[in-house]
Amino acid sequence: MSTPLSSQNTAAFDADPLLRLRGPVRRRVQTWGTVILVALAPILVILTAGVLGPFASAPNLPSLRLVLLADLVYILVAAALVLARILRMVSARRSRSAGSRLHLRLSTLFAVIALVPAITVAVFAVVTINIGLEGWFSDRVRNVVGNSLAAAQAYQDEQERNLVTDGQVMAQVLERARQVNPLISDGEIRQILSQAQAGIQRGLRVAFIIDGEGMLRLRGERSYLFDFVQPDRDQIDRALNGELVLIKDWPNGEFRALVPLNGFGDRVLYIARAVDGEILSLLDETQATIQLYNQLEAERGRVLFNFGLIYLGFAFILILAAVWLGMWFAEGLSRPIGRLAAAAEQVGEGDLDAQVPEERGDDEIATMGRVFNQMTRQLKGQRDALLANTRQIEERRRLFDSVLGSVTAGVIGLDAAGRVDFVNRAAQELTGIAADDAVHRLLTEVVPEFSSLFQRLQDGEGRLVGGRVQDEVRISRLGRLESLLVRMAERRTAAGTLEGYVVAFDDVTELVSAQRMAAWGDVARRIAHEIKNPLTPIQLSADRIKRKFGRQLPEAEAEALQTLTDVIVRQTNDLRRIVDEFSRFARMPEPDRRPTDLVALVRDAITLQEAAQEAVTFGVSLPESPLVIDIDQTMIGQALTNLLKNAGEAIEGLIEAGRAPEGFVPRIEVAMRVDDSRATITIADNGIGLPADRARLFEPYVTTREKGTGLGLPIVKKIIEEHGGTLVLRDGPVMSGCAHAGALAEIRLPILRSQRGGGINENGSEA
Repeated sequence: MSTPLSSQNTAAFDADPLLRLRGPVRRRVQTWGTVILVALAPILVILTAGVLGPFASAPNLPSLRLVLLADLVYILVAAALVLARILRMVSARRSRSAGSRLHLRLSTLFAVIALVPAITVAVFAVVTINIGLEGWFSDRVRNVVGNSLAAAQAYQDEQERNLVTDGQVMAQVLERARQVNPLISDGEIRQILSQAQAGIQRGLRVAFIIDGEGMLRLRGERSYLFDFVQPDRDQIDRALNGELVLIKDWPNGEFRALVPLNGFGDRVLYIARAVDGEILSLLDETQATIQLYNQLEAERGRVLFNFGLIYLGFAFILILAAVWLGMWFAEGLSRPIGRLAAAAEQVGEGDLDAQVPEERGDDEIATMGRVFNQMTRQLKGQRDALLANTRQIEERRRLFDSVLGSVTAGVIGLDAAGRVDFVNRAAQELTGIAADDAVHRLLTEVVPEFSSLFQRLQDGEGRLVGGRVQDEVRISRLGRLESLLVRMAERRTAAGTLEGYVVAFDDVTELVSAQRMAAWGDVARRIAHEIKNPLTPIQLSADRIKRKFGRQLPEAEAEALQTLTDVIVRQTNDLRRIVDEFSRFARMPEPDRRPTDLVALVRDAITLQEAAQEAVTFGVSLPESPLVIDIDQTMIGQALTNLLKNAGEAIEGLIEAGRAPEGFVPRIEVAMRVDDSRATITIADNGIGLPADRARLFEPYVTTREKGTGLGLPIVKKIIEEHGGTLVLRDGPVMSGCAHAGALAEIRLPILRSQRGGGINENGSEA
């Protein structure tokens, strides 16, 4: 029998169809084995009791030996099985396997139920047998047995004595007749034989005369051939030698005698008398009984011990069978319950694949196993459905997160109360908020700039098609002013109940800047066209007025006229310079890319500015080897020069504003890094720094200097972008001797090389 299933055995049972098939077959074999083992016990007891009858007279009887050997084998096998079962129960109890305690209790109970009646019956049997033996061996029984033997012996002696006497008398009669007449004929002898047989008062069944070969020679008139039983040769020889031979035929109830006849040669008198065979048989039985009685009386203690030993053997066989049956029945009860307990523990640990083998039958235990399996299957189905729904929800959530994480637009989800539910990565980057800090907080606290638009959505004011609101909102994050196109809409359930809100927004700062750049380019073209044309006539007219009227006016008025005309000419030149800048901004030419050493170009621009800005210290970190790429040397040189001039003007602005620290040393640091795909040039200063609204620095006519036109940075940005690069402005590092951060311009140019020309490569060799 198997112990209650563990989790591994249960899982294996469910997974392997062979085990499911093998389990019932094994249980069926074990059941039949138990039935056969239990049924053998009474059969062996009955067989042993049957062959123990001749125990005293034939102790070496083969059948007894065979039965006793079978008993011994049965006891050894049953004891080994019971001992193995007990050890398994103890081991299971020590390992605290499910159902082991119930199994041990039931087995103990059934063993006690089997042992107590057996011990009780054994005690009463020994006492009863002892009392019976005392009655058997009493004086009265001894006298009765002795008298029976004496009576039977007296009857036998009397019959023998009478038959011997009658035989001797008949032999004497026949011998006298032979002596009187030696030539007496057989007929006369037969007549004398018949008369003698008839003359015997006690009666003879037959009277014959036989020869030495046992053949019948003469018979009396009342002696019939079918009553003749031929004697043995030994008996005839003894009679011929003069011995009166007495033959006791107990089965036929007859005594026969062979009497020797003197004077008759080899002939013998054969007589027979009927006797009571039952009495004679009783004599032998009585003698054997008395002998056994005396033997048993002498060995009464041994008999009692043998009986106790035999009973103990019988009881041991039956007790072992009963104990094994009890253990088997106890395991049959505890095994399903233990399996249920083990499976329940597995279910409690979350393993809903746990199943118990379903027992056959309609009893409560079988029903409980089937109901348990049905319950676990239903739970597993419900859990699988729940897990499938959870996986589907998780997949949708991941898809939702992936979509929200991959879109460039910022998305913020709100609940019905306006608290943040989720924030995608773009929203965190655009607004500068952290998702963990924003969740479960009000939108008006997280992004206050969205408050007015959110209030409009809640109030239902200014809604577009679809019930959403939209507006451009400017926010300042990390020192940068950004323009966001914000759209807000409600989320409602299928029943129309408000579930929450969705806030989506895009960074349109670059778009607005590009639109403004395009607008300003158009304006610049118009201004350049409309203003540049009258500038030359104005300047020529001023020169002509000065020459014509300067000689005609008095000296003082002539000087005043010259001064005024000079102002007109100077302002006209300033206007022409501005118009030229407008023209350059509006009609930026396509770059004429040629192989150019970018390192040398940067170094030349620095050298030029070092001469122009003598008070500024330049820190230079450039690659030692040349970097030859396809660029427009003039345009990139103009951009670098403009940025270096802006850095110097930022330092002048700090000094003019009186914000320069004590011991301030103007400094501009230029560095260049080269990787596989691009070159990065950084220009940092320790000047006044960048304004808060940095997004507008690249818009035309936006400047922080009084004399600036606001076209320098837009032109530089356009040049860099025409070369496929980017220009970024951010706070620079805090340099030595300063407590503030200056500005840093970062130019990133892709490394592009053409196959034309004979320029030099990065290693400085001829291309």
